[in-house]
Amino acid sequence: MSTQRQRIVVRGLVQGVGFRPFVYRLAHGLQLKGWARNDGQGVTIEVDGAPELLTQFAQRLRQDAPPLAQIDSIDVAAVNADTPFSTFDILHSEASPQHAASIGADTTICPECLAELFDPSNRRYRYAFINCTDCGPRYTLVSRLPYDRANTSMACFAQCAPCLHEYRDPAHRRFHAEPNACADCGPALQLLDAAGGSITGDAIAQTLALLKTGQIVAIKGLGGFHLVCDARNPAAVARLRERKQREEKPLAVMVANVASLAELAQISDAEQQWLESAARPIVLLSKQAGADDLLKGIAPQVNTIGALLPYTPIQYLLFHEAAGRPAGLDWLQQPQALMLMMTSANSHGEPLVIENAQAMSQLAGIADAYLLHNRDIVIRCDDSVMQLDTGGAPQMIRRARGYTPQAIRLAKNTEPILALGGFFNSALCLSRSDPLGDQAFLSQYIGDLDRVANCRALQAATEHLMHLLQVQPRLIAHDLHPDFFSTQLAQRLAAEWQIPTLAVQHHHAHLAAVMAEHQLEGPVLGLALDGIGLGEVHDSLSANAHSAWGGELLLLDDAHYQRLGHLRPLAMPGGDKAAREPWRMAAAVLAQLGRGDEIATRFAGQAGAGMLVQLLARNPQQTSSMGRYFDAAAGLLGVSTVMSFEAQAAMQLEGLAAQYGPMRLSSQESHLFKLQQMMAGLTQLDLLPLLARLADCADAAYGAALFHAVLIEALAQWLGLTAERQGIRTVVAGGGCLFNQVLVRGLRAALAKRGLRLYTNQMVPCGDGGLALGQLWVAQRNLD
Repeated sequence: MSTQRQRIVVRGLVQGVGFRPFVYRLAHGLQLKGWARNDGQGVTIEVDGAPELLTQFAQRLRQDAPPLAQIDSIDVAAVNADTPFSTFDILHSEASPQHAASIGADTTICPECLAELFDPSNRRYRYAFINCTDCGPRYTLVSRLPYDRANTSMACFAQCAPCLHEYRDPAHRRFHAEPNACADCGPALQLLDAAGGSITGDAIAQTLALLKTGQIVAIKGLGGFHLVCDARNPAAVARLRERKQREEKPLAVMVANVASLAELAQISDAEQQWLESAARPIVLLSKQAGADDLLKGIAPQVNTIGALLPYTPIQYLLFHEAAGRPAGLDWLQQPQALMLMMTSANSHGEPLVIENAQAMSQLAGIADAYLLHNRDIVIRCDDSVMQLDTGGAPQMIRRARGYTPQAIRLAKNTEPILALGGFFNSALCLSRSDPLGDQAFLSQYIGDLDRVANCRALQAATEHLMHLLQVQPRLIAHDLHPDFFSTQLAQRLAAEWQIPTLAVQHHHAHLAAVMAEHQLEGPVLGLALDGIGLGEVHDSLSANAHSAWGGELLLLDDAHYQRLGHLRPLAMPGGDKAAREPWRMAAAVLAQLGRGDEIATRFAGQAGAGMLVQLLARNPQQTSSMGRYFDAAAGLLGVSTVMSFEAQAAMQLEGLAAQYGPMRLSSQESHLFKLQQMMAGLTQLDLLPLLARLADCADAAYGAALFHAVLIEALAQWLGLTAERQGIRTVVAGGGCLFNQVLVRGLRAALAKRGLRLYTNQMVPCGDGGLALGQLWVAQRNLD
């Protein structure tokens, strides 16, 4: 039988997912000879064999790949062979100047490891760092590629003889599993009290005992620490809120399995699939009646609750301990009583804590105890948060653990670009070219850049991602606002690297992020609805330069956009204060309606209410922001006067509208608002008549439903008439207001009736967490 030699290059997510061991076993099964190795391209293979076996080998590389592998391409080329191979081996990794390899995201423990974790006869029984090639930490563990143990935070742990045997055994599941370890040679747990003293006894058992007595424990995880308490203990939850200065913002709950959520939340099949996925995000679920009574203080005044399932062995072991240490996995099919409140471990506004010493200092006064381990976290990565629409489509709210650094495939090839996002919910994006097209790597959520530590975290994440992907940018994109730290960092790095920068208007970037994710080309209509963003200096629709935008109708075509219209501007008395105090926006509306004399009495409980009329008379800053319209509506209805966290008023308004149910506008209501007359030649949408109605509405739930119903119909008419004039049938919508599912569902249906298709972000946040992807997309087209 004649033999041939082929060189096969497999690109994609093929490092750190057990791909080389899979190739080894496949080659031996087909009796092929040669080698495989990690390198800068991904995995390269040279193999000898009969032509039909080589064909089968190449086909099965894709068909039978490990569960965590994601193959982008398989390139096969014939090569000359002087001497035939006698064996098939895994070679040492090779560095390469051309880098196309990727590293996987952190994933939950796999079923095989879970079975070993709860098997008393297994040598890894209750070992808190069990993993294999199919599961465990990746992104937060690795400092550089190729993905070898020496390039991870496991490098300092020498494998014992049994672990090393597994690592070298081609038939074993842990063959070349880089984080492989056991209790004899790997990382270990340590439980400390608030003063740093060691708490003796089994660390898991003692931690559970502390939680059951109402204590708050800081627990080190994959990408950082969590602050954890018993979710069923209202006093513990209240104490954590007070210590962390998180008065009302919803908290997430971890349960052992989906069955344990039955009394808390309504769960669709699609939501269950996402909860149980390898990424293990926090999923926002509709509350069951009585959920707030069951878990007091967890998610007050909103209609959803964030839930997640365990994803690390440590977390599973806590539930296992609470269940009485049962053998096997059957207990995980039954509802479990333990519910843990989980929130990111950081002091107010600071980055997620990742180091042991840092935890002891920064969380002092918040945590009562610390469950630590001695495996370093290379890069911080918070939990991801998502919600699903009624059709089961995902909407990422915070993209981080489980998804970073998965590549987003772009439609065009360009030079490498770095985009640094905006100010709130910061994230960066880095592009890299490969033979199949550009890849955009959106970083994990970093946070608001109002703290020095968060600014440093943005720099560290930029350096880490560049180093990991071996990319040197040729252009840096940033927000138009000159005072953002991300803008200043872009300018400093550009000067250091001697490359150009590009300022991208905020709302242009929001809509470009939608086009990037869905690989759309223009022209399209774009609806940008968010809190605020700096407008362009030269804009024919702006009353003054650099106005505050936030409710914009744009025409997008390639790298360019035109502002076709906007919401009627509202005054923002007190500037940034108005974004935190909805009563101020409500007062501004009353003044605009000629009812300023009502302000002092209507908001008598608010400091400065009496002076606000004078402030409004001095022509304060104005904004077209949709977010401020939501605030004004909430303030007028008495739903919210002062917010304790971002978008609280809008979330409460959405919750009331959802509870009220769908509202069909009557002919009387449609006539009242005269929707077509609310549009001034399509260049301005005037929602003031709607707010005037809310000012006299005594039923907050009805008012919230009415606000959403009229808003949806007004936006749909505005878009429909503009689309007809422009000859366009595709609409993209972005910005933080698109997290509102009542708004998105209604708008999608209303546009469909008009023959328009609406695109929104799904696996990329529609808020500022996805801004960097849009900046990169615009910059990419500016280079063409």
